Amino acid sequence: MRVTWASLLPVLRTLPWPTLTAAGGVGLLLAAVPRLADGTAAAGPALDLLRCVALTGGLGLAFLLDDPARHTTAAVPVRRLARQALRAALVAPPVALWWAAAVLLVPAEIRPPVGDVTLEAAAVGLLALAGAAAGVRLTDRPRPGPGVAAGLLAAAVLAPLLLPERWALFVPADDDRWAAAHDRWALLLAAAVAAWGLYGRERLGRRR
Repeated sequence: MRVTWASLLPVLRTLPWPTLTAAGGVGLLLAAVPRLADGTAAAGPALDLLRCVALTGGLGLAFLLDDPARHTTAAVPVRRLARQALRAALVAPPVALWWAAAVLLVPAEIRPPVGDVTLEAAAVGLLALAGAAAGVRLTDRPRPGPGVAAGLLAAAVLAPLLLPERWALFVPADDDRWAAAHDRWALLLAAAVAAWGLYGRERLGRRR
């Protein structure tokens, strides 16, 4: 724990703040579209915009584990999963504030159910982190973020096209499948957390 606390400021300085800031700025611009249109947007497009906001946030988080000094920091006496969790903990408060601001930018009369959309956003963010952890574990690249972001974007585009109707994730708010779809989002979130826990660990051979 002492080593983890000692690494707090160095980790804070090495986080990809420019990438996260750019993704956050794009997301807020998307969320502000209904207000820029004088609130004339319908509820359906507002939901789609918030989903795009969540995707931009996920694309930013895909770069969270990029570390140019990865092969140097691998020698510190702190488990990889703890180092990754520290990075996530440092960005969690600004990300939460960013998402709250994005939701509030959507006019209340066309705002989709906040809890359910937040569940979707959390699942997308955790999928990005799980993909980044897999990139770190399975490759030696110090910056797996671009590949993870490309994979996340491809999955977001292909999921509505390839998933059967009974497994649909992106359904309208007034659709009868809304509750069932968000049960699947919850399962996806749990799977992302489990995958991050699995891929966040060092390989046993390397630890020896």
